[in-house]
Amino acid sequence: MRVLVYGAGQLAQMMYLAGCPLGIDVQAVDVNTDTVVHPVSKRPLDVSLAQALEASDALTVEFEHVPEHLLEDASKTDKLFPSMNAILVGADRVREKRLLDALNVPNAAHQVVTYTDQLEDCVSALGHQLIIKASRDGYDGYGQWRLTSEEQLPELKQALSNLDLQAVPLVVEQMVDFERELSLIGVRDKDGEIQMYPLAENLHHQGQLHVSVAPAPNVSAQLQQKAEEIFRVLADGMNYVGVLAVEMFQCGDKLMVNELAPRVHNSGHWTMTGSDTSQFENHLRAVVGLPLGDTSAIGPSAMVNIIGCSSFSRDLLKISGCHLHWYGKTVREKRKMGHINVTASSYAGLGEKLEELGKYVPAEYFPKLGREARRLKQIQP
Repeated sequence: MRVLVYGAGQLAQMMYLAGCPLGIDVQAVDVNTDTVVHPVSKRPLDVSLAQALEASDALTVEFEHVPEHLLEDASKTDKLFPSMNAILVGADRVREKRLLDALNVPNAAHQVVTYTDQLEDCVSALGHQLIIKASRDGYDGYGQWRLTSEEQLPELKQALSNLDLQAVPLVVEQMVDFERELSLIGVRDKDGEIQMYPLAENLHHQGQLHVSVAPAPNVSAQLQQKAEEIFRVLADGMNYVGVLAVEMFQCGDKLMVNELAPRVHNSGHWTMTGSDTSQFENHLRAVVGLPLGDTSAIGPSAMVNIIGCSSFSRDLLKISGCHLHWYGKTVREKRKMGHINVTASSYAGLGEKLEELGKYVPAEYFPKLGREARRLKQIQP
């Protein structure tokens, strides 16, 4: 079997590695050049994109922002999973909000803005605590602005004045007073069968995910059930096939959806060592029609992103249950260079291992690590 992935980054690479034991050959498309490449070496393969489409059993994506002409060609083959419509929901916050509202899925009160003068109406309707997001191409904290008082409004309007809001509208959201950020990774196959991983707790820094812990501590059965109900509504509503990530805010005993990612997701990397079947393997199983794998956690796990640096000691591999996943990229500020997965038999043990991990990595690049280690060490069995 063969799967063609649009995008040639680390997610395609990890799908390739997950596919090898299953006998699934994963190829990738460099969407900047429309070239078919090897997902690990990035070397061009001796095949045209048209030939690759014909020879593949399934087509999928590693990120939402694939040029639409490529998605249209892929969709015509009836082999694209998830569907083009589902992918576009993840690429456009306006589409995303419309889907959430149409399916009655809780999300932040919001308005769509196509002229900066509409911001006054947003303040009147939603208050002066607002997050303003570009509807397209925003990720890892980019393409976002905050308003915390009406006095900032003239300055904000000036900052947004050079944007073409007719082409790329803004989604203006009421700021949510939440306790923590959670995500649910789930997978749905072509027959509608669904498997879901336990909720993960996500810690961000400057709009970027730094640490995920799964299963998220202190999650009741009722909260997990609410998250799973939200996932089912979304996955069934889109007739979704593949892995879907649902990012949520926890507000007491309620959940509010923040974002959707129609693909394998950073907050699900812990599944590579912390679950019986990784999100990458389950995504491939779903799109080619194989039975879905077990999604239960084998114990507490943490995923630590390596962002913007390569200068750390590989001696961290001395830590039991610690695994390094390196992406082979050129170092750049705020760029995800790799991640570290750590597993343990208890949350306290996980905290101890994260504390030990801190001895091998520069603290300035891992600002959430120490605090999370201390917190986990306090959790009793």
